[in-house]
Order: sequence, then C-alpha cells, then structure tokens
Amino acid sequence: MRTALDSETIQRRRWAILGVLTVSLLVVVLDNTILNVALKTIADPDKGLGATQSQLEWSINSYTLVFAGLLFTFGVLGDRLGRKKVLIGGMAVFAVASLASAYAQSPDQLIYARALMGLGGAAVMPQTLSIITNVFEPHERPRAIGIWAGAVGMGVAIGPLTGGLLLAHFWWGSVFLINVPVIVVGVALMAVLVPESRNPSPGRLDPLGVVLSVIGLVVLSYGIIQGGEKGAWLEPAVLGPILAGAAVLALFVWHEARTPSPAFDVALFKDPRMSAAVASIALCFFAAAGVFFFANFYMQSVRGLSPLESGAMVLPFAVAQLLFSTRSAAMVRRFGAKAVCTSGLLLVAAALVGYHFVGTDTPLWILAAVFFFQGAGMANVMPPATESVMSALPREKAGAGSAINNVARQVAVAMGVAVLGSVVASVYRGDLGDDLAALPAGARDAAGESIAGAHGVGGQTLVDHADAAFVHAMHTASAAAAVIAFLGALVVLKWMPGRQAAPPAEASQRTSEQETAGV
Repeated sequence: MRTALDSETIQRRRWAILGVLTVSLLVVVLDNTILNVALKTIADPDKGLGATQSQLEWSINSYTLVFAGLLFTFGVLGDRLGRKKVLIGGMAVFAVASLASAYAQSPDQLIYARALMGLGGAAVMPQTLSIITNVFEPHERPRAIGIWAGAVGMGVAIGPLTGGLLLAHFWWGSVFLINVPVIVVGVALMAVLVPESRNPSPGRLDPLGVVLSVIGLVVLSYGIIQGGEKGAWLEPAVLGPILAGAAVLALFVWHEARTPSPAFDVALFKDPRMSAAVASIALCFFAAAGVFFFANFYMQSVRGLSPLESGAMVLPFAVAQLLFSTRSAAMVRRFGAKAVCTSGLLLVAAALVGYHFVGTDTPLWILAAVFFFQGAGMANVMPPATESVMSALPREKAGAGSAINNVARQVAVAMGVAVLGSVVASVYRGDLGDDLAALPAGARDAAGESIAGAHGVGGQTLVDHADAAFVHAMHTASAAAAVIAFLGALVVLKWMPGRQAAPPAEASQRTSEQETAGV
C-alpha cells in the first residue's frame, strides 16, 4: 500500500528515493566493516580505550546479536506501523548510538552503545528494501534491487578504506562520528521524498511469533559466535545455545504455520522462488564472508599493509559490485534468474579457489584480481535472489520478506566467519605446533591465538613459520568455502524456477486499494 502521495509524484521521485535509501543502507553496512579496521587502535591504552581481546569481540558481537535478533521484528513492525516511520526512527537511534560510541570512555560503554546501534540498524535495513518494493513497479524493480544489492557489497568493501583514511587523520571515535552528519542529511531528505506505506490489512498481532523469532535468532547467533571464539563446536557452551536457538526457531515455524494471523506466512517457503533464493543468499554469504574476513589479517599481518593500504586493496571488489549489480537485471531478462544466479555462485566458487594462488610473497595484483572476481560473482547472486524473494510476496508484506532476506544474510555471515575462522585457527595452530611448544606459556598463548600475536612475540623464524602456517590455513578454509559456494550453485540449478517456470514477478496490477490507498 502507498501513501496519499499520488502515483505520478512517487514515480517522478523514485530514483531520488532510491538514492536516499541507498545512502541510509550504506551507513549501516559501512559501520561494521569500518570498526574492524579500528579494533587495533581501540585496544591501545594510549590512543584508544585499552580494550581486551574479549571486549573487542563483544564490541562487534553486541551489535551482531541485537541486529540479527531484531531484523525480523522490525520488518513486521514496518509493515504494520508504517515503513517510513520505522526507517526514520531507526536512523535516529543509529545516530544517537553512533555519537555515544564515538565518545565512549570505557570498553563497556562502547559495547552498550554498539548494542544500541544494532537496534537502530535492525530497524533501518528491512525498510529500505520493502520501500523499494513498494515504490518501483515490477518492470523496474530488478534494476532498483540491483543498485540496493550493490550498495551492500560496496559497503563491505569501502568500509576498511574509509576507516583507514579516518584513522590516518583523526582519533578512533571518528569511525562512528562520521555517521551523524550523514544521517542528519539523510533523515531530512527522507522526510521530504520517501512516501509512507504499510500493510492496509495487517490482521491481528502475533506477539508470540515475534518473541519466538527474537529469542531464537539471538540464542542461535550467540552460539555461533561462541563457536567461532572457542574454536570447539562440541562444547556445551557452544552446542547448547545453537541447539536451543534452532529449537526455538523450529517452534516459531510450527506456531506460524498454525496461527490464523502469523507474523510471517511460512507456507511461502513452498514457493521455490522464495526457498531457493534464500538458500542461495545464505550459502553465498557463508562462503564469501568468512574468507573476506581473514583476508584482512593476511594483508595486514602477513603482508604488512597499513589499514589504509589494505582498505585500498579491496577496491576491486567494490568496483565489481558497482559494475555488475546494476547490470544484473538486464542479464536476468536475457538469460533468466536461474542462469544468472548459478553463474554468479560458480564465479564466487572459482574466486575462492583463486586464494590458493596467494602466498606469502605473491604479487598483490593477484589478490586484487581474486577480489574483483569474487565481487563480480556476488553481484550476480544478490540482485536476482533478492528479487525472487520479494516477488514471492505481496507488496503489503514486503517488510517481512525483506527481513527474511536480511536475516539469512546476517546469520550466514556470522556462521561463515565463525566456522571458517575456526578452520583457520585450527590449521594455523596445528602447523605451528613445534614452534609454539618451544615458547614460554604467555608467548605461546599469544602466538597461538593469532597471526598478529605471533608477530608481536617476535623472532624472524617464528614470524616466517607463522606466515606460512596462516597462508596454509587460508588455503584450507577457502577450499571449504569454495565447496559451499558450489553447493549453492547446485541448489539454485535444481530448485530455482527457470524463465518459463517462474510465475510473473507480481500479479501485475493489484487492486487500486492496495496500490494507492491513503494512510
């Protein structure tokens, strides 16, 4: 449903609206990748907050837990209360939390402020995609979603570069403070340009379903994060939360299938456009995000690049996203979503195999080429898969569909970083076993925990062995990730409808009440 703004005005403004939504999305996506660059500075007792390794991890995890846990809830609330209202409210919370993060006086304050940022981000992310779905007609929507997906990919890539530039000239809090003026301008433009929309017939509230979704996603995400930190997935502290979270989500599905007014109609997953597309998004991000995460350690520790230089190295990924995401709609029109999405996942798998050509002294242009092909592959997965998810839903439930899309990506990213990070840590420590055994207890723990720790302990022989061990670990994890991406391609090839099999993107012209009724 759209607002009392007439359709002609909305159509005239549609690309400006997309621009404003893209900027708001970039702020949320950029922030997490910027923080990764600033962690070393925040840990410094003189230049930062003197945060411990555990406190640094929770400055990331507090955001992830709240963000993942509330994505679905805010998607449903946007459909019910009004997507523009929830979007602007989320941006305001994100701005306040960014300000609190920038001027945090202790690691604990930063952790709490980051949790508040997660709440704001969870309110923003689903609304951007659901508003796009309501503003753009079916024939233009794939192109608009391509631009939206490109913004997600660019945010992942240009975050480290932006963080490096800020840290080169300002204090660590600048990586958060930069959000505030951008949000102020963005909210002002949203108030003027973005139309309000909501579900005209939301039905009764489903508080039990919403609560189950929050508990299930938070507990599952916590278990995944703990598994990545401990590197031991069968410990009760890891396996318990994962199984409990999965059980609660299963109860959520059972409840949604039986309640007369579900927060989300799980029967929609019977539509292969929905189920195959969500699976492809999850498998793609599981495979790519974990590898992308430890590539930063390779660049800064093994190759000795500065945060700014390592950020610049990721620019080919951003360029590929910009080039191919915006063209994916034309590719889908010509070849069909199944062919484009399958090809994209195969290209991601090939790029992940390409990490095997990266060693301790490989020319850096080879890594840049791997980043480019990885970006090109993901740019041909996200837009058609996202459009498949959104086209399987009526417009009035776009918020819930957007939330499912984002939940799949967020949980897959957490899982990819945790699982593949565990693979890297296990292989790294195994290869370095003899060197670690010869070290004193304190130095042994530091060198065994991370490649940066091994460099800090010193000794050229240890550093050389640690670099070789890390590269071997990276090769092992990237091979596993390539298999996951290949499995994603098989899922799409088997279950995503072909060009002729897929139903129309949307029953073209919905009733005028749903399209143009005022608030």
